[in-house]
Amino acid sequence: MVAAWAVVCFLPPAVLVAWMLSRWRFPGRPVLQALVHLPLVLPPVVTGWLLLLMFGIRGPFGALLWEWFGIRLAFTTAGAALACGVMTFPIMVRSVRQAIDAIDPGLEQAARTLGAGRLDRLFSITLPLAAPGVVVGAAVAYATCLGEFGAVITFAANIPGQTRTLPLAIFSALQVPGGEMAAAKLSALSLVLALGGLLLSEWLGRRLNAAIGR
Repeated sequence: MVAAWAVVCFLPPAVLVAWMLSRWRFPGRPVLQALVHLPLVLPPVVTGWLLLLMFGIRGPFGALLWEWFGIRLAFTTAGAALACGVMTFPIMVRSVRQAIDAIDPGLEQAARTLGAGRLDRLFSITLPLAAPGVVVGAAVAYATCLGEFGAVITFAANIPGQTRTLPLAIFSALQVPGGEMAAAKLSALSLVLALGGLLLSEWLGRRLNAAIGR
């Protein structure tokens, strides 16, 4: 559930950011690109700590969410999804951007000469042709979320039945005497899910590429 919510909530902004980085030229573009990919190079624990500073109950965004809407993200299931979404956001952006970069710009330019606006071109040409990259990015991000540990345990903690994800369950099992067997079973499940997600993304990517004639 945590992985699904992370992908559902972060895929639309990832598509938008990928489109901007691929097709727009604006001041600060390199900075935006660096910020997008920052979670790939930061230790996950640091990312979780930064989320705690910003979205904790005393953080600038967390305090506003709590005062205005009564929403608390830290140490909740939603917080675990936020941490997973932030960690996998660069993966989705890279996958979608590569798909958009592979599209012939002449198709969009031809639509522009026919009067299609920027958003019209995005939804009628760019996104349909970039669909394989979008689907692959979502599938790989989902599989990656299943293995996220550092950011989740730092921002959402390890609360049974609420924020405990599969990696946290494996970690908890290893802390208990005689828990090696349970950890082994959970690790096997994690391996199957991760491998299944990667194979599914590869299959979907091929099918969609074939559907659009690539």
